[in-house]
Amino acid sequence: MQSMKVGDYCDTGISGNNEVVCLQVHGDAAFAGQGIIAETFALANVPHYRIGGSIHLIINNQIGYTTEAERTRSSEYCSDVGKIIGCPVIRVNGDYPEEVVKACRLAFLYREQFNRDVVVDLICYRKWGHNELDEPSLTQPLMYKVIQSRSNVPDAYAERLTNEGVCSKEDLHNDVNQWIATLSENLTQLDSYVPKANHLRKQWSGLVQASSAITVWDTGIKEDILKFIGGRSVLLPKGFNVHPTLKKTHIERRLQKMHYGIDIDWATAEALAVGSLLLQGFNVRISGQDVGRGTFSQRHAMFVDQQTDEGYIPLNHMFPEQNCFFEVANSILSEEAVLGYEYGFSIENPKTLVIWEAQFGDFFNGAQIIIDTFVTGGESKWLLQSGLVMILPHGMDGAGPEHSTCRVERFLQASDSREDGVDGDDVNIQIVNPTTPAQYFHVLRRQVVRNFRKPLVIVGPKILLRHPLAVSNIVEISPGTMFQPVLSDDSMDPKNVKRVIFVSGKHYYSLLKERETKGFNNMAIVRLECLCPFPVKELQAEIQKFSNAEDFVWSQEEHRNYGAWTFVAPRFQNIIGKKLRYIGRSVLAIPAVGVGDVHQQEAKQIVEATFA
Repeated sequence: MQSMKVGDYCDTGISGNNEVVCLQVHGDAAFAGQGIIAETFALANVPHYRIGGSIHLIINNQIGYTTEAERTRSSEYCSDVGKIIGCPVIRVNGDYPEEVVKACRLAFLYREQFNRDVVVDLICYRKWGHNELDEPSLTQPLMYKVIQSRSNVPDAYAERLTNEGVCSKEDLHNDVNQWIATLSENLTQLDSYVPKANHLRKQWSGLVQASSAITVWDTGIKEDILKFIGGRSVLLPKGFNVHPTLKKTHIERRLQKMHYGIDIDWATAEALAVGSLLLQGFNVRISGQDVGRGTFSQRHAMFVDQQTDEGYIPLNHMFPEQNCFFEVANSILSEEAVLGYEYGFSIENPKTLVIWEAQFGDFFNGAQIIIDTFVTGGESKWLLQSGLVMILPHGMDGAGPEHSTCRVERFLQASDSREDGVDGDDVNIQIVNPTTPAQYFHVLRRQVVRNFRKPLVIVGPKILLRHPLAVSNIVEISPGTMFQPVLSDDSMDPKNVKRVIFVSGKHYYSLLKERETKGFNNMAIVRLECLCPFPVKELQAEIQKFSNAEDFVWSQEEHRNYGAWTFVAPRFQNIIGKKLRYIGRSVLAIPAVGVGDVHQQEAKQIVEATFA
């Protein structure tokens, strides 16, 4: 829709969308039983997600695999979930093909006229089993006695056409034989057929398949442009009634940071990345629950007038001729349907940076099907590149089992990174755990500046959003700068280092504080900012840099069966040639304990053990 400038993306402001039709084909049991259906209906008329209506075609076989229809739902009809939005339902008997055509035409005309969802309930039957090996009479003997006693629909329709004189038996016989001959000819060509890769065309022209090497992209921006963007990101129109707290803690502080070019925090770095992409001709869309404000009240990409409730996005008003925009889509309380929508958006338009942010990192598990089926495997299965970004707030902060980790180990396991070889840009999914706003700035910009698209998981911050040490200076995001897969420890004299501590994520700051407090000067802390593709070259350089080191440690705040340990350990041993010593929490059935005192005790033990 955005590429074609139709629907809500139409330049004239007309909300209709008759250039593109969404047709969804369902089974009757799935339509009633799968939660994604209800979630999708809940999205249907919501701004930023409405597409001008979908046509839902239910192939109502009156059976769910081997389950009787009355046991596949609690409602009378399989289509009743459509009542969520008052969706009209057209029921039609599949025995009558011409009536099916009329029903479908009516559905199409309704959708075209009203731009709303409509359901066609095609009542029919499944002549054979669920697959070639299935014998349906084992579980539905009475139903299949009736089915086997009937003539099939094509034969019944052919008999009707000949009886009415529409065509002769010979004509039908010739048509069937001609079609069978066509199918047979195509079948004989199957072994010699070489499919063409035609995926990088039209709006994807100019992009390439990611290579087996790791490429580096300069994503820095001139300081004067950054300061312009920073100022415009909090510039409100005259008469706008901003909340006084935001005026002091957000607007004035940002202006001060941009004036001096120091202490740039996470939200400011994000605004600078987004604004710079808009200036370069890319659109940006961020979607999720509360993304306008941010789960942790850090973003404030959209200000709300305290007198009128009207929202205002400053980055969409940087200059009068602006033609690329920042779409801030506060979503419904859904993960699976919303992430599915964002994935679809990303494969349609490579010129838009598409971001989905979870409220907390582990909330992605409500969308696990989308991730497993599409995000991590879409390119391998269908050559569909996607630049989708998933920001998953993560950190063992004492919030308990359900609000602590983004289960990064699941994404690492789902990657096709090699344990015994060097990764390239062609891994199926890229996973980063940035520890500075500058790193976050660069990784967002890199996602669309480079000439290929890959899904990106960002292990996002929580306490780092306001951590006094997690800040960057403007020179770190100026021309000639880029995302660093590994951040070295330049505060230590390499000749004196006896222990190298490898770490990923915010745990670095806990270790840094302990080292400074205790005054250790022979232990270096090296940060893995990129986990996949695994940064072999950069890590080898670190090993060589600290050539006198005798002890190599992996320290993590997550439990041993969570986090990156099981991913990094074999790669260090097999590729880097170093066996790491593990320091962290022991194995646990849940991501984090639920008692605050126990959490604090564990955290203290990890930090102390790392330097023991």
